[in-house]
Amino acid sequence: MIIGIPKEILEREHRVAALPEEVAAYVQMGFDVHVETGAGEGSLHTDDEYQAAGARIVTDTRELFAAADVVLKVKQPHMNAALGIHEADLVREGAMLITFLHPAAPANHDIVRTLRDRRVTSLTMDGIPRISRAQGMDALSSMSTVTGYKSVIMAAAALPRFVPMIGTAIGATKPAEFLIIGAGVVGLQAIATAKRLGGIVKAVDIRAAAREEAASLGAKVVGFEAPDEFAIGEGGYAGALPEEWLAREREALAPLVAAADVIIASALVPGEVAPVLITKEMLEPVKAGSVVVDVAVDQGGNCEVTVPAQETVMHGVNVMGYVNIPGSVPVHASWLYGKNMLAFVKNLFKKGIDAPDWDDEIVQHTLVTRDGRIVHTGALHAMGGQE
Repeated sequence: MIIGIPKEILEREHRVAALPEEVAAYVQMGFDVHVETGAGEGSLHTDDEYQAAGARIVTDTRELFAAADVVLKVKQPHMNAALGIHEADLVREGAMLITFLHPAAPANHDIVRTLRDRRVTSLTMDGIPRISRAQGMDALSSMSTVTGYKSVIMAAAALPRFVPMIGTAIGATKPAEFLIIGAGVVGLQAIATAKRLGGIVKAVDIRAAAREEAASLGAKVVGFEAPDEFAIGEGGYAGALPEEWLAREREALAPLVAAADVIIASALVPGEVAPVLITKEMLEPVKAGSVVVDVAVDQGGNCEVTVPAQETVMHGVNVMGYVNIPGSVPVHASWLYGKNMLAFVKNLFKKGIDAPDWDDEIVQHTLVTRDGRIVHTGALHAMGGQE
């Protein structure tokens, strides 16, 4: 059984699915490991280090994909412009792909269909359930920690104002006001980082427990509350609100959005399209120069005007839709992700590398395509129930 680890090709993506120490662990499990040359450069690991860990270095991308029984990636497949072929078509028919697929996001539906048609067994790392034995595999939380931190740094860099109050000989500046929408792992790290920078921080979340955690970090909890039967989904994650409750949430958010200098939008429902919480109209009264970092973009985005992988300026507001924020912190992001992936693969193949455990609860939550079918509930729902 061959594990293939390609070099990520998404713009600004510098992470890798396994560091040399994980490669050594896969070899110990009985896998042959093929690593594309340069795959670890962004995380500051050389081909020589991978070879020393037991990997075979492959210079030809097509060769790596053609040989791999299991492909380990960070991001969903993308068009390889250099080769003129999409990565979803490079994965060998009948092989296995484990990566962040975000299968419910509309932009990824064609990728999911291609994997289905090529009978690729695909598993998505954003489908890990929130149960105790899955904590070491929870790549979504790991990457959310990175995203929460870096999203605030990005916003501060783009903001044409100081973040903290700065005293000068002619007076003091006002501190920037941050609005954090969603107090999950991303939001809590964003709150902590914004506070460290000296910003005034307000936070919104539909879950009572998340609001308490936000308050414990020094954020002022504002905005909107929803009944627990709507607010709390499986595993304690946020639930998908009915449309009438989403409309109420937008109404409550409108004045908060208008007053903010920086908005970090991170409201997600696992496996579902992200709810649109900031409409075009809500941006009209926002101060020119303000910044929205829509970190929910991988699942469609919380802001109506967000364009994936781009910055959009509307009414003088800079809306950032970067799709791979953790890729800009590749050393620690790869360190976290590699360990999460190793724990996931060990669980998947706990009966042997030739006997994946398809009945395992964690595996079932992450399966997207298998045996020529789309089996992921969130993807099917987003596609209108059509396989």
